[in-house]
Amino acid sequence: MSGIPHDHYEPKTGGEKWLHSRLPVVGLLYDTVMIPTPKNLNWMWIWGIVLTFCLALQIITGIILAMHYTPHVDHAFASVEHIMRNVNGGHMIRYLHQNGSMLFFAAVYLHIFRGLYYGSYKAPREVTWIIGMLIYLLMMGTAFMGYVLPWGQMSFWGATVITGLFGAIPFIGSGIETWLLGGPAVDNATLNRFFSLHYLLPFVISALVAVHIWAFHTTGNNNPTGVEVRRGSKEEAERDTLPFWPYFVIKDLFALAIILAVFFAIVGFMPNYLGHPDNYIEANPLVTPSHIVPEWYFLPFYAILRAFTSDVWIVMFASWITGGIIDAKFFGVLAMFGAIAVMALAPWLDTSRVRSGRYRPMFKWWFWILVVDFMVLMWLGAMPAEEPYATFSLIASAYWFAYFLIILPLLGVIEKPLPAPATIEDDFKAHYGPAETPAE
Repeated sequence: MSGIPHDHYEPKTGGEKWLHSRLPVVGLLYDTVMIPTPKNLNWMWIWGIVLTFCLALQIITGIILAMHYTPHVDHAFASVEHIMRNVNGGHMIRYLHQNGSMLFFAAVYLHIFRGLYYGSYKAPREVTWIIGMLIYLLMMGTAFMGYVLPWGQMSFWGATVITGLFGAIPFIGSGIETWLLGGPAVDNATLNRFFSLHYLLPFVISALVAVHIWAFHTTGNNNPTGVEVRRGSKEEAERDTLPFWPYFVIKDLFALAIILAVFFAIVGFMPNYLGHPDNYIEANPLVTPSHIVPEWYFLPFYAILRAFTSDVWIVMFASWITGGIIDAKFFGVLAMFGAIAVMALAPWLDTSRVRSGRYRPMFKWWFWILVVDFMVLMWLGAMPAEEPYATFSLIASAYWFAYFLIILPLLGVIEKPLPAPATIEDDFKAHYGPAETPAE
């Protein structure tokens, strides 16, 4: 399963040999759990188990909620209230599902930024990175459609605004928008389609997660140094690694327990803290909310979408060069999806030979500015589309693209990296000292 030399599963009993020769599921599980893992992983490598927990939580609670939900514009809002008031434990199941999506995105953002800092997207892990970006896109689609299902004011108008973006695509936009909506406007057909896809996509995500795990089990896990595990012999590999079970499983479970303590405190005592009060008002197509705001995890890209207005010079230039085909609305859509695309292209945009940001002094500054920029974009996405927020959004959006398209390629040429340790074992010893020899 992995290129790192290690012991593989060997069936011992007759029953194990019979099953292994027909369906080697036990061997697959053994190789997954016992895979050699770099021994110097830090606490930023805990997000995998948090994300796995979130995916399982969302699927389980989602299936239960679907048993009581009615995907019809006349009954959707009432069915959610029925879940909250009449179904045994319904309010807790809904709050777990609602806040579980927020934990899911918080963990995935930390997972992504960890990968950006430690160079987890670099060769030979480019495919793993691309699969991760596909999972993230599907998460965004699933979350958006799920936000529409309660059929509150923010659900309805959020769906109207976001699906309207597809109508901005020249020539084919109106057809795509009608196909998404199932008609000329957000209505019952839209709710039915979104409910169906919201139920289906988590299982597609699960399949991609399995491929994602398979991919990094094939290439081996990255680590804070960016130095690869030695593959010359089993003895060398064992000096750089530890089996995933029990060392990292226990570490991950400990971290998960702490995170879940905070998560359940939020679910129990402040479940609507990050929600919008307008979504507890039933959808009314005749009343537009004063300020349409998506969920917090969409806000950075929502800010980028709104930043490129018709009076921005690059939008005017694009409109002039294309004869008006690319207008401000379409340019905003391109910028929003382009902000995700440039992240996906990081393996080819980063020209540095050094993988980990730990040994790149100039890179560190630009990276932490990017993190702050992302938080600023999140704040700006929640602000009204007026000055000075419009100008701030444009500046923050410009830095996001400049980081990936200009700064990363240039740093690989001009930056002088610090020396990295020769092996993972050397890094481990530098932090924790040499392993003690057992007394005779």
